[in-house]
Amino acid sequence: MSSCGEEEFEPSALGTKEQFGEESMTRIIRWLEKQKIPLDTSVLDIGTGNGILLVELSKSGYTNLTGVDYSSSAIQLSKNIMQKEGLPYIKLLIEDILNPSDELSSFQICIDKGTFDAISLSPDGATEKRKQYVKSLQRLLRSNGFFLITSCNWTKEELCKQFEEGFLLLEELSTPTFYFGGRTGTNVTALVLQKT
Repeated sequence: MSSCGEEEFEPSALGTKEQFGEESMTRIIRWLEKQKIPLDTSVLDIGTGNGILLVELSKSGYTNLTGVDYSSSAIQLSKNIMQKEGLPYIKLLIEDILNPSDELSSFQICIDKGTFDAISLSPDGATEKRKQYVKSLQRLLRSNGFFLITSCNWTKEELCKQFEEGFLLLEELSTPTFYFGGRTGTNVTALVLQKT
């Protein structure tokens, strides 16, 4: 996997490149490779930001890639990066994940590396927005499809509770741990859920 310096890819306005950067991308790609996920599998990057995950997935051989973001400036940034990288086949769409268009559906894999966290911090109706996110995800993901989520706000147990309707925990991905006050913890949770 190549290194992505600031001179190559600008960070998104939310700073998710720093929070969910190369380590998170490596974790996701390793899981896909370990599972021998076919390279033409349909993959949706929810909240794509600058599109760096899509670039890295493409460099790993994946070809059926779509990125969505509610921010038109994020999508424009992603398009500029895809053009610079020579990746015209990556689809980039302005979409509200809470109310996705009908053209967005039937993905085999959906990846979230911070969007659910951002929605959870909404000052207006966060609980309802989380429920709507789950409903949207159920519509976007094929039966038996995989949902890979990375969160810095939710524990494994909390995420399993949020997604208990229609999803089963398949695997918890290894993340760095820390030790403080006699307890071990993590600052990031990474899960693979499967749609039932």
